[in-house]
Amino acid sequence: MDADGVMIIEGPDSHAKRDGVGALEVFAARFGLRARKAVIGYVNETQQEILFLYDPDVVSVRHDPRDDGAPLFDQSMLMDLDVDATPETICWSKPPLELEVTHASGTVFRLIGVHAKSKAPHGARNDAEVMQISIANRRKQLAQCIWLRRRVEAHLNAHEHVIVMGDFNDGPGLDEYEKLFGRSGVEIVLGEGQGEQLFDPHARMALAQRIGAMPVTARFKLRGEGRYLSALLDYIMVSQNVRSMGAQWTILHPFDHVECFENKDLCSALLTASDHFPVVLDLAL
Repeated sequence: MDADGVMIIEGPDSHAKRDGVGALEVFAARFGLRARKAVIGYVNETQQEILFLYDPDVVSVRHDPRDDGAPLFDQSMLMDLDVDATPETICWSKPPLELEVTHASGTVFRLIGVHAKSKAPHGARNDAEVMQISIANRRKQLAQCIWLRRRVEAHLNAHEHVIVMGDFNDGPGLDEYEKLFGRSGVEIVLGEGQGEQLFDPHARMALAQRIGAMPVTARFKLRGEGRYLSALLDYIMVSQNVRSMGAQWTILHPFDHVECFENKDLCSALLTASDHFPVVLDLAL
């Protein structure tokens, strides 16, 4: 691995006597990674932290949360999710990581690492509960994405270089409940209608077609069904001024990426390490 920075969405936790930053820095030292410094934002209670591992010789990084346009991500927001004129309290179980990243070239980026609400109906005992929990979770996921988009728009209005990356647990056409709401959380964060939109080529491909081949970033074994489900869940969305920096995206999928597939050790490692696969953004700086 030879990256200037790595956004880690399900990193080691920082509870009690555990230190996620320390764990990652020891890991980087053990394997000789030049991305050897780590930073964390708001610590959560889910044992899955969002952290950023980076090369201090190339970039300087600081946790820089702002309340421009929306509350801080460790706070809450009131939003009417079910159109009953009574707002519900929305919060993040895994607050996004907001960073100011300054490259050695002098370019300053706003990076936001995201792990949005899962829509999986955990705990459902029958079909009715599957539907109820799935719809409730989708409402919460969409609310989080609306909150995130408000923060993104504040950065775009300030003409900053914006990169939003992570696991959105969502995507266009991912499940049948999207029809109830008319859009996915990914579309909300990318931007709709007036104003500058973020760009992700994989999201654009998925939005352009409801049937047919599309990129994949995750692969899950379906219990009791003897098969895997592939999905596009992980994105790197960038502002137009970042896109113009010769931006190139790559999904290191063990089967779809030729070099990954032909390198059997790497292919096996990708399948063993996670049910999500790395998404890489290269910029010419």
